[in-house]
This record gives sequence, structure tokens and C-alpha cells, in this order.
Amino acid sequence: MICRILLLFILTSCVCASLVVNVTQSSYQAEENHNITLEWTFTTRTDGSLKSINIICEMLTDVRSFILFHLHEGVESPESQHERFSGRVQFDKEFLREGRLRLHMSRLRTDDSGLYLCDVLTVDGEGSRKCLLNVTAERDRPKSETPNTTSGGRDPSTTGSPSQGERRGRIVLYCVVGVIAAAGTVLGVCYYLRRKHSTSCSLPVELDPMVHIDI
Repeated sequence: MICRILLLFILTSCVCASLVVNVTQSSYQAEENHNITLEWTFTTRTDGSLKSINIICEMLTDVRSFILFHLHEGVESPESQHERFSGRVQFDKEFLREGRLRLHMSRLRTDDSGLYLCDVLTVDGEGSRKCLLNVTAERDRPKSETPNTTSGGRDPSTTGSPSQGERRGRIVLYCVVGVIAAAGTVLGVCYYLRRKHSTSCSLPVELDPMVHIDI
């Protein structure tokens, strides 16, 4: 009688055993062109074989669903993956025995935003859980400063103030102009003095013996 009760208890426990699936986060936030890791956990036997694990993860939309990951009897089936996720989803196989599914999504796009569902099937039963992913557009980055090509190739940082070379050129120009002006002044003074001296040294016409006057 006791043996029958124990056997009934064991059978009842086996029938009632169920698989519990959870998500590490119910909502994820990421930025365009970045990477993210989505993680689900599920109850599993410590001595269970990977061949007993079957997983299908999908992105759900109002129109249809897209498969991003498919694991059949412990082996990944890339042919079931939708092309929009091709080459962008990897998983950590070593964590499956611990009851952890980690999906790494790379090069995120804004249209990756949506609801993600993972359905897990093992010898312990079947279970599923959803999570939400929101991918925002990449933030605007300040553009690097470039030379202003509309100002004759002059660096914008120096616009409005002459460079050292320009200042030297102006000084030389001023010096040359000053020398020319001074030389002109000296020549003018010399010409004036010479003309004045020659005038003062000449004799009047009536006293000049070289001048012949007809009477």
C-alpha cells in the first residue's frame, strides 16, 4: 500500500512538472549601430542533454513574425533565421546547460525595435516569455572643424587678425615707403638749395662784362 502511494506521488510529480521561462529584463533600450545582449532563463535538469533543448526566438510585428534564432535539439539552425538578422545574432552555447539563453545582437537598426518572444521546449515542458527592445537613432556628433575655403584658404581661427608673416610684410612695406619719401624730401631740399645758390651767385645783366649792350 505504501509503495503504491509513493509511486502515485512520483507519477503525479512528473506529470505536474512544468518549464518556467523568464527574461532578465522586460525592456531593453539601445542605440543605433550599437550591440546588445538579450537574455532568457529557463528551468532545466542539471544532467540534461543539449539534445533535449529546442528554442525558437521571434520578433513580433503587427504584420508578421521574423525568426532571429532557432535551436533544434541543441544545434543552431541558421537556415530558419530571417535575412534581416543574418550575421547579426550569436548565442553562448556553454550557458544552455545552466538554463540561460544569451542572444547577442550586433549593428542594431531602428527597425529592430519591437517585441521579442522566445519559446523553449525541453523534457520538462514548454514555456515562453516576451521582452521589448527599443532602438533609437544614433545621436548627432559635433563635426570636426575644417578650414574655411571661402576666405582664400585662410584658417577660420586666424580670420580678423593678421599672421606673423603678414605683420612682417607690412613693416617692410612701411619702411620702404618711408625711405622713398625721405629720399624724395632730401632731393627736393637739395634741388631747392642748389637753385637758390645759383641764383644768388649770378651778376645782374647790366654788370655782367660778358653781356654786350648796344647803345
